[in-house]
Amino acid sequence: MYIERLELTHYRNYESLALTFSKTINVLIGENAQGKTNIMESIYVLSMAKSHRTSNDKELIRWTEDYGKIKGDVHKKYGRLPLELILSKKGKKAKVNHLEQNRLSDYIGQLNVVMFAPEDLNLVKGSPQIRRRFLDMEIGQISPVYLHDLLTFQKLLKQRNHLLKMHQGKSHLNDVMFDVYTDQYIQAAVSVIRKRFQFMELLQKWAEPIHFGISRGLEKLEIRYNPVSGLDQDKTFDQMADYLRQKLQSGKTQELARGLTLTGPHRDDVQFFVNGYDVQTYGSQGQQRTTALSLKLAEIELIKQEVGESPVLLLDDVLSELDDYRQSHLLNTIQGEVQTFVTTTSVDGINHETITQAEIFNVKQGHVDEGV
Repeated sequence: MYIERLELTHYRNYESLALTFSKTINVLIGENAQGKTNIMESIYVLSMAKSHRTSNDKELIRWTEDYGKIKGDVHKKYGRLPLELILSKKGKKAKVNHLEQNRLSDYIGQLNVVMFAPEDLNLVKGSPQIRRRFLDMEIGQISPVYLHDLLTFQKLLKQRNHLLKMHQGKSHLNDVMFDVYTDQYIQAAVSVIRKRFQFMELLQKWAEPIHFGISRGLEKLEIRYNPVSGLDQDKTFDQMADYLRQKLQSGKTQELARGLTLTGPHRDDVQFFVNGYDVQTYGSQGQQRTTALSLKLAEIELIKQEVGESPVLLLDDVLSELDDYRQSHLLNTIQGEVQTFVTTTSVDGINHETITQAEIFNVKQGHVDEGV
């Protein structure tokens, strides 16, 4: 799939912008704080209906304006697909082929993207929250059912936490609604955890040989999903539910003391091992970067397998963060296969034929000029 045309209205520092892109490589060149990343972000938002940079949608709307709009003409294997997302103080409106969607979960997945930005290097060494967000965003792109289960889980977690907070410090909690929420919470939690286990298996399948190649055959990568509850992947749904129920019951006193739910997918983590060693703790910066790059390249292959066509790749100021070897490996992998967007302050030092064949866009103070 690829984006042929992008139109922005009242988005970030753009009053109005319309761009037509190459099917292969598009490079956005400009100094910092000129609007390169805003264009990249708008493509991500068009895909995911949320930003990778902020959870506050109001920040996406141009100053003093009441709304912002992103439109894209996406080409998929079965033809052209117009997408539109309108952001306002009242919320979001999403349209697919000019038809408004009742739920955002019906919209997400129409355009698949893989974003690789400097902060993604923190996937390995950053907080568990970063890795959980990575899981949720990537699985959500290929599984509308997961999105629905995740939203259900988050709603029930909020309701359960509310009751725990109300009874915080008490020795017991006898509340019919709490028991109802807990039963529903367990069902939603197990659905989320099982889907994450399945995704991790697929990611392992693609990431291991990619990492082996980037490391010149010296390193074997292993990825593990690590539920805080200690759940075993091989258990059935009902066995997982029973196990989680026992964990919640035994931890109820501690939950009342803290006033929040302590066991569930909202506290789980992902671990990365290279040659048996935990990369987060013992890996060099080079190994951590290779692991992050392997994950992103594996995402491309995984999405391609699941949806039947390659996603759009967004490389936001990340080439300068990679050494020549990793840079070349990345560009060789995507060459001619994946529509790619690159932001950079300069193409000097990026010695690869892919960049010389790219469509160039010069970005300065919210204006974009095509050509070198």
